[in-house]
Amino acid sequence: MNLLALTHHNGIRIAEGGFLLAALAGAALALGSVMPGGRRLGGLVGGVALAAGSVLLIVAAHWGHFG
Repeated sequence: MNLLALTHHNGIRIAEGGFLLAALAGAALALGSVMPGGRRLGGLVGGVALAAGSVLLIVAAHWGHFG
């Protein structure tokens, strides 16, 4: 029994979520650098979103047969 077995369709959905988090990370980093005093919060939100999106892409590529 494989607990992390995903269908191809679910792998695509997880990868889309990863790409969405990567786009949100870029927006958070861009807005954080423009707003005064927002560098720390923008960097934190952007870094966490980029890390979470990367983990989702790894899961989708490895177990979801994406790519």
